[in-house]
Amino acid sequence: MSLFWLILTVLAIAVAGYVLGRARALSSAGGERHVLHSLPSYYGANVAMKAAVPAFILLIVWLLAQPFYVNSEISGMIPDSAISEGSSRGLVLAEVRRAARGLDNAVASGAMTDEFARSARADFNDVTTRLKEAGQIVTSDITQPVLRAAQRYRVLSATGNLYMTIAVILVAIAGALWGLRETRADFWARNTVEKGIRAILIGAASIAILTTIGIVLSLVFNTVEFFRLYPAADFFFGLTWSPSFSGRGGDSELGIIPLLWGTFYISFVALAVAVPIGLFAAIYLSEYASPRVRAIAKPLLEVLAGIPTIVYGLFALLTVGPLLLSVFGDNGIGIMKAGTAVMTAGLVMGVMLIPFVSSLSDDIINAVPQAMRDGSYGLGATKSETVKQVILPAALPGIVGAILLAASRAIGETMIVVLGAGAAARLSLNPFEAMTTVTAKIVSQLTGDADFASPVALVAFALGMTLFVVTLGLNIVALYIVRKYREQYD
Repeated sequence: MSLFWLILTVLAIAVAGYVLGRARALSSAGGERHVLHSLPSYYGANVAMKAAVPAFILLIVWLLAQPFYVNSEISGMIPDSAISEGSSRGLVLAEVRRAARGLDNAVASGAMTDEFARSARADFNDVTTRLKEAGQIVTSDITQPVLRAAQRYRVLSATGNLYMTIAVILVAIAGALWGLRETRADFWARNTVEKGIRAILIGAASIAILTTIGIVLSLVFNTVEFFRLYPAADFFFGLTWSPSFSGRGGDSELGIIPLLWGTFYISFVALAVAVPIGLFAAIYLSEYASPRVRAIAKPLLEVLAGIPTIVYGLFALLTVGPLLLSVFGDNGIGIMKAGTAVMTAGLVMGVMLIPFVSSLSDDIINAVPQAMRDGSYGLGATKSETVKQVILPAALPGIVGAILLAASRAIGETMIVVLGAGAAARLSLNPFEAMTTVTAKIVSQLTGDADFASPVALVAFALGMTLFVVTLGLNIVALYIVRKYREQYD
């Protein structure tokens, strides 16, 4: 049974438990509702909750624990001789999982039978040939130990999924029976359900924290694998980005400084466009525009935030790039060689970021108490003086937060950079030259026939971890600035 149908089965048991619990509550009260401690719906909800919640908890725990058990079993099957130089056991396990998925896809497509895919006596060359014909193996480094481990991986995974299905359904049924047994007229069903809902809400609120922890751990583990294969000093202080996809990438130069320079340079140009325009637009809409103009202009400005980034990228590639080239190219000033450049991507990204700055700043400026404006006017200040000396200082912490959001958005942008800035990793002060960013290289390193046993693929995780740390640092600095200025106006 697939995971989808297993979830539907648990939900069906919960719904049936709700109906039976409600009916049992009414029957235990002799049909008189006022005899029951709680409404009949609470008794049904109690049965449904006891059927669904433990089953889903078991399902989640099983899905998290099974890969660790299977990987530990498979790791013992792989001899040290199967781990080539420059690789590691973890990378070989990644190849095993990929080969296992290839076997699953080949069986699903009819390229081979499940018995043939499971058979340990099947000819290695025959299996490999069928997988390649089905387009399932993208690495040339698959070996016989890896293929046999992949077959064992499929068996263990299928057995684990079968046991999981049985256990989850049994727990759901047992929970429903437990809830039905509790269904009596004197049972405090409402209190039990309220406590259960509170626990569910706490668990839902914890998902964001757990997701963040999971993302960080996944980046950390793969980053550690990368630094086992490539020196950390060369990565953080190298001035050349030149990945080589031949062999295992041993002759690659993977210095991150050119990528960080391109990321910050393009983000700086984008913020130089978005912050003044967005802030001035917010001041006009909140302090000077009439209600009619504001009702029309604000929604039109926010439409920019809903345009897909690929559209902005095409706009940069087909319109802004050629326009800048006509002015700064060989037929003009002569300092721009191609339409893809830092200025092209920065200008278009700045336009994309305008609604992030303007909308948030507008809401923050409107939140400044009217009494502060009235006091300024009462002292004889003009509207412009009030905006400059009263409103903006009071709203500064929120405006800093809006600029930070725009900066984070700029640092993480990919499509505009790919189409508008080019793919050259270089250190240059000329904004009319092509450069690239960390996010663009993460995409390029994980696209195509990348071998995860090589540094040129694992470097994407190190790039992602570096970008995460940089963004976290920006958040900490912004939080310090916000708290410093907020103390002056609280």
